[in-house]
Amino acid sequence: MVERVRTRALRKREEGRVDTWVVGVSGGALIAFVAAALLFPTATENAVDTAFTWSADWFGAYWQLFLLATFLVAAVLACSRYGRVRMGGIARPEFGWFKWVAMVMTTLLGAGGVFWAAAEPIAHYVDTPPLFGTGGGATDPSPESVALAQSFIHWGFLGWAVGGTLATFVMMRGVQRGLPLRPRTLLYPIMGDRVKDHWIGTVADICCILAVVAGTVGPVGFLGLQVSYISGEMFGTFDGYATQLVVIIGLTVVAAISVLSGLDKGIQFLSRLNVWVALALLVCVLALGSAVFVFNTFFDAFALHATQFLSMSVYRGDGSWLGSWTTFFFAWWVGYAPLMAIFIARISKGRTVREIFIGGTVLPTVVTTFWFTALGGTGIWLETQNPGSVSGPYEETGLPAAALSIVQQLPMSALLGVIVLVVTVVFVASTMDSMSYALAASGMRDSEPRPVIRAFWCVVMGAAAAVLIAIGDGGVNALQSFIVVTAVPVGLIMLPTLWTTPRIIRWMAVEQGLLSRADAAGIPEKRDEEVPSWTGPSEVGRKEPEFAGRY
Repeated sequence: MVERVRTRALRKREEGRVDTWVVGVSGGALIAFVAAALLFPTATENAVDTAFTWSADWFGAYWQLFLLATFLVAAVLACSRYGRVRMGGIARPEFGWFKWVAMVMTTLLGAGGVFWAAAEPIAHYVDTPPLFGTGGGATDPSPESVALAQSFIHWGFLGWAVGGTLATFVMMRGVQRGLPLRPRTLLYPIMGDRVKDHWIGTVADICCILAVVAGTVGPVGFLGLQVSYISGEMFGTFDGYATQLVVIIGLTVVAAISVLSGLDKGIQFLSRLNVWVALALLVCVLALGSAVFVFNTFFDAFALHATQFLSMSVYRGDGSWLGSWTTFFFAWWVGYAPLMAIFIARISKGRTVREIFIGGTVLPTVVTTFWFTALGGTGIWLETQNPGSVSGPYEETGLPAAALSIVQQLPMSALLGVIVLVVTVVFVASTMDSMSYALAASGMRDSEPRPVIRAFWCVVMGAAAAVLIAIGDGGVNALQSFIVVTAVPVGLIMLPTLWTTPRIIRWMAVEQGLLSRADAAGIPEKRDEEVPSWTGPSEVGRKEPEFAGRY
């Protein structure tokens, strides 16, 4: 009895407290990186490049196999009888489908939603991916289908599944059992409750925070550089540090206001706004470009993507090409996965395994691939009409030049340019606010961070980006590449979810009456006092009782 009272008092004291070790070490590492980039830019960039190459060479194949295995395990769970298992400990979802999917989708696209969507397809169109050789045969797929199908692999099922399925399920179950909404909870199935205070849990939190900070600060700085470039090219504004700084400050303020207002207001509003503005850009591009070409190419590319899914996912033939494309993107997805799982777990209470798989993997993939086809496919169409009109600027200047060249060749280019800038800013702001929430949760001893802590991470990331762009593209590019290095430990933290998630879901099926207790023999967590009072198997339309647990 005395022990229970002592435990409750300790928990109460810890609620709302910052984990100083996690925040201090991760924040100190970020400051050290920024300082090194300012004082020794060349040495820092060389060191990151060396670490990048080592990580890609040694772990590239692992990341490819891990993402593929995650998707397959999640798909099997969702399509099986376990797909009806309801996660989060409540009977009904907090958010409707549109609001929920909008928040999920805008969490991770960021600047990639515009710049990579315009640039990657044209890059693969000009330089055919090595898996497909030079092409040109009577039975070979068309170059535009190859270009888009390769882009679909990098931005499709595998990437969305790694953050929105198995890790999310483990996180939601851990929180239901009283564990914090932090990356360390991914290890609870193999370490038990001791992961809450174990040094391994602290290391896991720090590694995951560094990966996401690197992957978010980089795009924020990149956005400042590229918005300044595009507005200068299209509207004659000053393209320099002053404009870049204004963009980053504005972005930081928008994201901070969003996170201060909470999940049910700011983040939700910004996500929905993001969807509607992106839809407006999509309609404009289709109407002013070639909608017929886009739709035909989308179906051809998606069919090629489906038939060559395994071969493209595990291709290991050209190490140099893989390091620039597949390995880079897959490492980025892995680095983001734990904190993306935290955010999706927080907004997905009351949804089933099947719903989370559909809303967190299938729908985002379909929407993302069509989005890439609309922007990148239009770029390919313009390239076929006027060779070099898109590929030339892209090869000379980089990602923003591809988007800019597409916009400039379409009617009403000034209006489209404004929409592109707005969409890009809102995309990155949505990513920034959702990741600020996940970062704040990762550094708190309880599972719900205070708004001021969320805003703090927004300001920290904005400030880091502002400092890094002062030295030009090198600092931002080095930080973006550093996420590949941080993905090494994060990938190992994520690995146990492949076999622990099915066991967790199976026992939850017993709790919810979807599976007999005899079928759960040998599955952990089968203590009688943890099983809710179910009257029988789940029935359609029956209101399910809330599970006991803290969220």
